[in-house]
Amino acid sequence: MAETADRLRRYLEDELGECRNEDLQERLAELDDLEAVLDEDVVSSDVQTLSALGNETRYQLVRLLVEADEPLCVCEITPLVDVSDSAVSHALSTLAGAGLVTKRKDGRWRKYRATGRASALLTVLDGSR
Repeated sequence: MAETADRLRRYLEDELGECRNEDLQERLAELDDLEAVLDEDVVSSDVQTLSALGNETRYQLVRLLVEADEPLCVCEITPLVDVSDSAVSHALSTLAGAGLVTKRKDGRWRKYRATGRASALLTVLDGSR
């Protein structure tokens, strides 16, 4: 901590022209507040979500499900992407684990729907282009 404080003091001296102890303490408090955004559970959840979207097949599935007006069965999705039923099922399982799709059993069929989180993420991506 002492090395970090010394380095921060030198930085503040360069930025402010001088660095009083109060300046250093104020900046350390600001940095402590900023560190709160790095909550382990939130970061882990967000990385899992982004990792789930980081595969072309899974991204395509989310895109299809966000655009669909109703839940879709794997048998409806597979012809739209160039992968096997089992690959689609595995990808959908990963997406469900990341909170991007929901699944429900309808008789002997499983139907998938995009979540609000998936829709929000794609809206952000679309808006950033």
